[in-house]
Amino acid sequence: MKLDFSATGWARVIAGTLGGTVFCIGATLIVDSVRFSGMTDAELSSAIIVDILLPTGLAVPLLFLLLYKMRQLAIAHHEISIIASTDNLTAVLNRGAFKMLVDAYLQQAMRQPAHNAGAFLVIDADHFKSINDRFGHQEGDVALKLIAQTIQTSLRQGDIVGRIGGEEFGVFLPKANLDQAGIVAERIRRDINEIEFPPSARTHALSVSVGGAAFGGHTAYDDLFRVADKCLYSAKAGGRNQVIFQRLAA
Repeated sequence: MKLDFSATGWARVIAGTLGGTVFCIGATLIVDSVRFSGMTDAELSSAIIVDILLPTGLAVPLLFLLLYKMRQLAIAHHEISIIASTDNLTAVLNRGAFKMLVDAYLQQAMRQPAHNAGAFLVIDADHFKSINDRFGHQEGDVALKLIAQTIQTSLRQGDIVGRIGGEEFGVFLPKANLDQAGIVAERIRRDINEIEFPPSARTHALSVSVGGAAFGGHTAYDDLFRVADKCLYSAKAGGRNQVIFQRLAA
């Protein structure tokens, strides 16, 4: 795991070290000040120098090491949390992280009516077994990566995408109405259909079927998934490479 410091990270470590050192010097001078009244000028100067140099010599390396290690731990924790929530093949959210974020939005929507709308898409690669059979599983993985990347580039800012099955992706569109969600879903379908796969003479057209559920009131992840998955089944049964939507009853 690579731990790298940005300029901001180094600045925080250095600022923390300096601030902690100044605090230690100040605390030492305050504690030692009870002895200052009976000292000569030479003794006072010597005591003050010692009270400055001693905590500086001790605090600077100790504080720097402590803050450096704390920064390393913070970076490691952040990277581990990203790894734990990311699908290692497609680099989108994994199923657990995707569901958690959608659930969080739906919980917030219950308290804030302005957020109480959106849409849920289930996107499934058509005839994916034939891709693996014809080109091999390694090229099948490439196809999944291309599909995931295309979904991401087709979304709006703030939309959420995750891999929720072998060749199945979930997309959550916060605040999208039925028309907006339909536009996004159709853009995803079209863009994937235009992918050149594989980049060789043996081309194979990639396509996806999309099932969607739009909502405008209180709902739950399982209800959205159930309706979207039902629409996906209809899209596949109707010839694939198409989008079918349904609006949840308020």
